[in-house]
Amino acid sequence: MEEHRFLESEWDYCLVLDACRYDVFSRLYDDYLAGTLEKRRSIGSSTPEWASRTFTGSHDIAYLSGNPFINDLGIALDELKWGASCDYEWTANEHIDEVVDVWDHGWDDELGTVPPGSLASSLRGHEDIVDRADRTVVHYMQPHAPYLSRGSGQKLRRIQSGIRKQGEADDGSTGGLLTRLADRVRPRVERLLEGSQLVQKSGLWLELDPLAVVRNGTREAAMELYEENLRIVLEAVAELVPELDGRVVVTADHGEAFGEEGVWEHHIETHIPPLVEVPWLEVETAK
Repeated sequence: MEEHRFLESEWDYCLVLDACRYDVFSRLYDDYLAGTLEKRRSIGSSTPEWASRTFTGSHDIAYLSGNPFINDLGIALDELKWGASCDYEWTANEHIDEVVDVWDHGWDDELGTVPPGSLASSLRGHEDIVDRADRTVVHYMQPHAPYLSRGSGQKLRRIQSGIRKQGEADDGSTGGLLTRLADRVRPRVERLLEGSQLVQKSGLWLELDPLAVVRNGTREAAMELYEENLRIVLEAVAELVPELDGRVVVTADHGEAFGEEGVWEHHIETHIPPLVEVPWLEVETAK
């Protein structure tokens, strides 16, 4: 299996599907897109890990981001108080020339996420940035939860709201002693909690239909909604592709786990196959 080689590969537009497993993508993509598909190994098992290890230099890229962790706020990942729980000293706008915060202006409060259409609308509304850049990344949130057919997403809403408020309130101050202590302790506690299957499952349960969980079990209920989310974003990608002039690739930052090796969802530095095996589709045409 080839390494991801995200920046080393040739493309003009790269459409990133957040948390997209290779195996599920390989079964579904052919209904929407034609092209050459490869399985590649991602450099990370979460967005913060993938981004910080991929964009290490200075890159002439227009990055339309539906993911709050890749933002133009100027806050390093290890300083984010919401969701990242990592020690990566990486800031998106220090490495990527143009970051467009679609996760902010394209957010849908009812869905609790950034719907695929917001990325296409933002791309069309930022033609000047795209024209200036050497290459363009469009980072969709799907098939990552929340699952659109379920309506409101709780977990991602908390992350988005927290990061937005931190960006608005950040004035360079370090806060009091208790605040600084909490900021140092919190990531360690969260890493310990992430080792618990029960805690991992409870995060996923927020996005599932309780009746479906009882009837089919957590894995089956989640996989069904995950596949539906992937179909929704693939349909949006297929609609956008004819508008893009140049070489188009569809890939993912990382995958998603549904109980394999005791892991649920995705977590930093957890390099099991469901989390690091991602699609690399060189698109020929949309169907």
